[in-house]
Amino acid sequence: MKTRRGACYSCHAAAAAPADAPEVHHRRKRRRTAAAEGSSPSATAGVPAASALVDMFDDLPDDLVVSILRDVASSAGSPADLAGAMLTCKRFRALGQSKVVLARASPRCLAVRAKAWSDDAHRFLQRCADAGNLEACYLLGMIRFYCLGSRGSGAALMAAAAVGGHREALYSLAVIQFNGSGGSKDDRDLRAGAALCARAASLGHVDALRELGHCLQDGYGVRRSVADGRRLLVQANARELAAAATGGGKAAAAVGASRRRHSCLLSDFGCRAAAAAAAGEAHAANRFLVDWFASRPLVQAATASAGTAPAAGSAEDDGAGAGALRLCSQALCGRPETRRHEFRRCSVCGVVNYCSRACQALHWKMSHKAECTPMDRWLDAGANAAAVAPAP
Repeated sequence: MKTRRGACYSCHAAAAAPADAPEVHHRRKRRRTAAAEGSSPSATAGVPAASALVDMFDDLPDDLVVSILRDVASSAGSPADLAGAMLTCKRFRALGQSKVVLARASPRCLAVRAKAWSDDAHRFLQRCADAGNLEACYLLGMIRFYCLGSRGSGAALMAAAAVGGHREALYSLAVIQFNGSGGSKDDRDLRAGAALCARAASLGHVDALRELGHCLQDGYGVRRSVADGRRLLVQANARELAAAATGGGKAAAAVGASRRRHSCLLSDFGCRAAAAAAAGEAHAANRFLVDWFASRPLVQAATASAGTAPAAGSAEDDGAGAGALRLCSQALCGRPETRRHEFRRCSVCGVVNYCSRACQALHWKMSHKAECTPMDRWLDAGANAAAVAPAP
């Protein structure tokens, strides 16, 4: 006896209704086709509906699309965010090159890494700089000045950012003026460096404020005034502590503990808790310089940019090799020397060197305070060792 249930099995279906098998096969095929097309409502509705959707997107005004891309660029957390939006379609890619979009690109959107540096990245920063983006002007100016050896165009880009009120660019130009970077020692302009520091300090740059305080105390580029210099140093320490305290978390707890132990407002170097809070806040340009010179020899980069080979056996050689240039000892700075003996050495140990007083203060707070040893001890130890050693 054959039941309805038994007819559903594959072994009985072929024998039960062989004439209906083609019809069942076509029915199943139609169901699979409908299921595949069901994921796209426009496909099931027909071609006119799909073309209507495309026409609706194409009918969006360019101003609206540009404003959306501008908001994406201003809030981007990395260069990949804007690049991903521009790769969506050809229209986004074309409108993403608009000056309105590139001028609003955020600093994180422009933070190109040294490992990812390429001609495309260079052109992207150049387009942003041409659009009037001050951050792009400063970043590309630092890269050209220190890494690519193009001193003139790099300084011009940083000057354009400084004119627009970019405080990092103002301070970097002040460091260049103080050291005479890119030229000889006679090219130093202390007055211009102090004026640039004053402008950057007025915009809230703490390192520039501390640098200006030291200039006033030492009469470096300005008329000497110990009282005014001390006042600016106290202001710099207060701003540094306030910024660290409002950061929250462990930094605020460390600042509170340091206040209970001692007062560091009157110190020339601030306190270590504030330095620890600011340790991870290096600018994208400084991070680029650190990564760039970590993978490239500084001597070769400097001599290649100058186009001349260093003179071997120079009288100024200090044992590090002829033509050897040094990086700033502050690990988060990354600035290199553009000529030999450009940076200041530590007056106590003579081992470390700095591009500015701000880097010296930060490095002192972070590590050098525990490592600095007077050079007189080394000389005495060397003399004693020579006296004890037996004569050959």
